[in-house]
Amino acid sequence: MSETAASVSNAPVSNASVNAAPVTTSRGRSARFALRAVQVPLALFFGIASALPKLVAHPSAVEPFERMGWGDAGMYTIGVLELAGAVALSLPLLQSLALSGLMAGAFIVQLTVFDGEDAATPLILLVPLALVAWARRGHTTELLRRVRRVRHVGRMWPSV
Repeated sequence: MSETAASVSNAPVSNASVNAAPVTTSRGRSARFALRAVQVPLALFFGIASALPKLVAHPSAVEPFERMGWGDAGMYTIGVLELAGAVALSLPLLQSLALSGLMAGAFIVQLTVFDGEDAATPLILLVPLALVAWARRGHTTELLRRVRRVRHVGRMWPSV
């Protein structure tokens, strides 16, 4: 064994150095590709097919919100949330949380306000969103860690 190899093998290993460079395997690349193949169409669907009609007040989007009594404010709010979710699906730190809560709420609204009409749609969309959330749960942990760190730093400064 060479002197360099001996010194490297005896060097202490920290958690930071182990976690810094994850080993990329063929299976890992395939899984990331498959996950991305789910996320991109979902993001396009939510951004174009779902949010855009609400944001431009297309008649097909206006009518359900009038039936619910939510009016234009509700329609635009949901449109903005869907667009934000579509963008979040492309951001690694946010993609695990994108739209899952919104789809759960949409399912409840479909059941309660529209007597179950089209209630399957949010459930069908919730399945791939839950898959993304589960696969990206490490990103959720990192996001929560960052939020806690910001909240902790904020408490250290006196209020003005």
